[in-house]
Amino acid sequence: AVKDRFDPQGLLNPGKIVRAPKFDDRAVLRYGRDYHDATVTPALDWTAYPGAAGGLQAAVEMCNNNGACRKTTGGAMCPSYRATRDEAHVTRGRANALRLALSGQLGADALASDDMAEAMKLCVSCKACKRECPTGVDMARMKIEVQAARISKHGLSLRDRLIAYLPHYAPYAARIAPLLNLRDRVPALANLSEYVFGLSAARSLPVWRRDVFKLSATPKAGKREVVLWADTFNRAFERENLEDAIRVLDAAGYAVTVAEPADGSRRPLCCGRTFLSVGHVDAGRGEARRTLAALLPFAKRKIPIIGLEPSCLLTFRDEIPALLPGRDADAVAASAVLLEEFLSAEHGAGRLDLALTQATAPILLHGHCHQKAFDALSPVETVLRLIPGAQVETIESSCCGMAGAFGYQAETLAVSKSMAELSLLPAVRKASGDTILVADGTSCRHQIADGTGRKAEHVARVLARHLA
Repeated sequence: AVKDRFDPQGLLNPGKIVRAPKFDDRAVLRYGRDYHDATVTPALDWTAYPGAAGGLQAAVEMCNNNGACRKTTGGAMCPSYRATRDEAHVTRGRANALRLALSGQLGADALASDDMAEAMKLCVSCKACKRECPTGVDMARMKIEVQAARISKHGLSLRDRLIAYLPHYAPYAARIAPLLNLRDRVPALANLSEYVFGLSAARSLPVWRRDVFKLSATPKAGKREVVLWADTFNRAFERENLEDAIRVLDAAGYAVTVAEPADGSRRPLCCGRTFLSVGHVDAGRGEARRTLAALLPFAKRKIPIIGLEPSCLLTFRDEIPALLPGRDADAVAASAVLLEEFLSAEHGAGRLDLALTQATAPILLHGHCHQKAFDALSPVETVLRLIPGAQVETIESSCCGMAGAFGYQAETLAVSKSMAELSLLPAVRKASGDTILVADGTSCRHQIADGTGRKAEHVARVLARHLA
C-alpha cells in the first residue's frame, strides 16, 4: 500500500520490492526451466556424501558461488588459484563447469571432453575445499569422476598406466633399481622419459632401491596390539620410515603386526590411491577390496590400523567408503589412523609410555594437504612436543605443489614450483642449518629436496632418533 501510494504507476523498481517473483521461480534463476540432470552414472557412491542425497549433481550444486576458495592467505584452499589467480583454476570455477556439464549444457559426454580435462588439470586434489569451503565442496572426489569419464571414453595414456600400476610393478622394479635410476644420471634418458611419458626432464624421480621394506621379525609382546599399514611409497622408496615407526611403537610397549595380503599372494597390499589419481576407479576398487579383506579382521577387533603416508592411510577414511560402501569399509575407516594421530590419542588418554631424549635443534613442520583436510596436523605438533625441550614451528602453507604425479608432469611443472614458492620453500630456506625439517608426505619431502636441497623427514624418524 505504501509503495502504491508513492508510486501509483509502478515506475520505480518494478517487481523488486513488492510483487516480486518467488525465490524458487526457475524463470528468474540463472539456470532456467530447462535445467536438468544429464543422467550421468557416477563412478563413486555419492549417497552418503553430506548434503548430496541427490547424487553427484547435488554434490556439485553444494557450491553456492560464495567465493571463499579465492582467498590467497591463510588455510590451504585453493593452491592452483593462488598460483595463477585465474577463476578457471579455483574450486568455484570448476564447480560451475561441472554444473554445466551435468545439466547437459556443454553437449554430450561433456565430462569426458578436452575442455573439462583442461578445467581440472591444475586441481591437485588437496581436499582443502572439503574442509575450508563453507559448504564442503569436495573437488578432489569430483575430479575422480571427470577422470573416470575420460578414460572410459579415451582409455589410459601411457603415463597414466605408469602412475596407476606403480604398486604392481614396484617389487619387480626394485630388482633392477640401479638400471632405472640411470634416468636421472643420463640427460638423454631424462629427455626420453619426458618425450615418451611426459615426465619432466627437469624433475628428478624417486630413487629406486633393492633393499625394500620386508618384515623379518615377529611382533613383540606388548600392552596393546596394533597393525601397521605399509604403503607402497614407504615400502619401495623409504623403508626407514616404516622401520622407525616399528621402533617407536615397540619402545612404547605396543605389539606391532604388519598387514599382509589375506589371499596368500606375495604382492604387497595397496590402498588404490595411484589408480584413483588417474580415474581408474575399477582397478582402485579391486585394490580396496583386496585390502579390506586383509584389514577387516583387525578392524572387527577394534585394533588400530596405523599408517604413515597421509594420502594412502586417509584413503580408508574417504574414498574407500565411496568405492565399497557398507559396514566393512566403515569398520576399517573407523580403525584407520596416522601414526601421529594414534600416539597423540594415546598420550591424551594417559596410556603412552614413550621415553624421549632432550631436543637439540628447532623443528620446522610442513603439513600434508590431507592432514590439514582431516584435522590431523595438530597431532603431529602434539607428538613432536613430547620431545623434551622441543621448539616446534608450523609453516603456514598451502599445498607443497608436488601432489603425487602433478609435480613430475612436464605440463604442470611450472605451476607445481609456483605453489611451492608461495610460502613453503621460502620458509625452509630461512630456517637455520641445524633445523629439523618434518614433512609426513613423500611428495612434500621430494618437493622440499628439489627446491632447497634440504632433507625433510617423517615424524617417525624424528621420534626414533630421540628414543631414550
